[in-house]
Amino acid sequence: MKFLRRLKNGDEAQIYEYHAPTAFAPRNRSGRDCTSRLPLKVLTEILSNICPHASDDNYLSLEDSMRDGGCMLCDMRDLAQCALVSRRFLVATQTILYHNVRIDPVHYCEREVDLAAKRKRKSFFERNGEPVDAPKQRVEQFSRTVRDNQSLAIQVEFLKMPYMTRETCIAAMARTVSVLPNLKYVDLPDGIYSDDRSCVTLKQELEARCADLRKMKYLRGAERSFALLSQSRPWQNLEILELSRLEIDPNTLVSVLASFPALHELRLEELPMIDDTIFRRNNSTPSFPPIATFSLQNTPGLTAGGFEAYLSRPEVREVLTNLTILNTGVIPSELHRILATAPYLRNLRINRTIHRALTPSTIPPLASRSLQSFQFEIESPSASPVDLQPPSESYYEYLASSILAGNFPSLASLYALSTSLPSLLLPPPAAPFANPKSPSSALRQPLMLYTKSIPEHDWYLTVISPPTATNRRGSATATRPISFYNGSTQLGPQWGDKARDSVIVGNGFGGFLAVPNEDGPRPSSSSGHKHKHSWSKSKSSAGWMG
Repeated sequence: MKFLRRLKNGDEAQIYEYHAPTAFAPRNRSGRDCTSRLPLKVLTEILSNICPHASDDNYLSLEDSMRDGGCMLCDMRDLAQCALVSRRFLVATQTILYHNVRIDPVHYCEREVDLAAKRKRKSFFERNGEPVDAPKQRVEQFSRTVRDNQSLAIQVEFLKMPYMTRETCIAAMARTVSVLPNLKYVDLPDGIYSDDRSCVTLKQELEARCADLRKMKYLRGAERSFALLSQSRPWQNLEILELSRLEIDPNTLVSVLASFPALHELRLEELPMIDDTIFRRNNSTPSFPPIATFSLQNTPGLTAGGFEAYLSRPEVREVLTNLTILNTGVIPSELHRILATAPYLRNLRINRTIHRALTPSTIPPLASRSLQSFQFEIESPSASPVDLQPPSESYYEYLASSILAGNFPSLASLYALSTSLPSLLLPPPAAPFANPKSPSSALRQPLMLYTKSIPEHDWYLTVISPPTATNRRGSATATRPISFYNGSTQLGPQWGDKARDSVIVGNGFGGFLAVPNEDGPRPSSSSGHKHKHSWSKSKSSAGWMG
């Protein structure tokens, strides 16, 4: 009753009228719509800036393709509101929204706090109800939308959802992908990669309806379905294939890979039956297809001799640009054979644990004119004596001598598990009164050198620049390359001028970390600030005189 009495009050009525919505107020439509002259393609490009993640065409999962500094759900909501402007805006907005569909679990902004409370509160009397599974509801709503509207279903090319959603909504995913004929990538549950019984229907729908799929993975347990790919050939446009822990013979592997004409990225991991025979030519079986991005991990049967035979084919040499060999049969002393036969290789990563030191005089140096990024991660057993030089250091000396010889003119970034490599790449400074004709150096561009002692540490950046000639009083001297490396402090440029305001603490792996000191600046040494300290002391001593 008190509430009704307050409504009868005149002042309250005026406040209510003041806050009344003005959605139906007449609008001034005398102005001209300048967007009506824009082509639909230009309008779509402009509206795509409202929701940037909708334009991503990568084949990464929802967790790996997240953008920093924004809320994807809020961007999608703002773009959906643009569809209410006009019919042209509706067509352009739908093209963007249904190209890359992301079903994010939460809002990455302050709005999620209020929405989470509303989902949990069922009624006025039941304030602690079970929260609503919002991603699951979004999947079901999206499934109904594309099944009812075929014009929207044919626009969907990417479908990404959280891990728990794709693991629990397998039936809804099967109904959804059955009406998406142009689907290129979808986040799938782990069971579909190992032929789990709960994912049989979903996999059948993918093979029957989604012929344009671009990425697939096969794990242990899926040997039978993988062997049948050479006969059924469901995805002729497949570009990325990952195989892990499969018990398959080399002939089956080559036959299946040859059935994918668009395959350009391949990852093989823990395949015990695979050896160099997959690279040999045989009249009865097809040849191993050319691969642009080749990744091998824990495959001891593949050696440098097999890669050399594989790269002897011209169609392979011209395609291979990225190579990763982790714990394979390729030893670092034979790496020069691969580099010599790969003239277009741009990115190379090798990881190997060695037990014997290298004798550089017995093998040719490393050389590559096209290599831009090189990850040379050579480790030694942790049980090596502390007072002796680890065997891995001989490999880094071999690498440094190859770089200083000018064998890597295009190298821009280098990764190594050695803290002594920066000092090896810095040549000694020239004599003060030397007069060379021109400064000679193997580096033609700045080298981004990332080093660390063990894999658990973070990368430490060292920037090495080539030397330059300076003329002073008619004499030319060669300057030493500029570097941010400092062996005494081990502090990078990110510390700026406050490198002294820090303390060194252990990191749990036998090393140390530089942590800013919150208690105040560290006491300065007498040698570093001698003159400044003397000046301030004389000034303070004379201050009592007024």
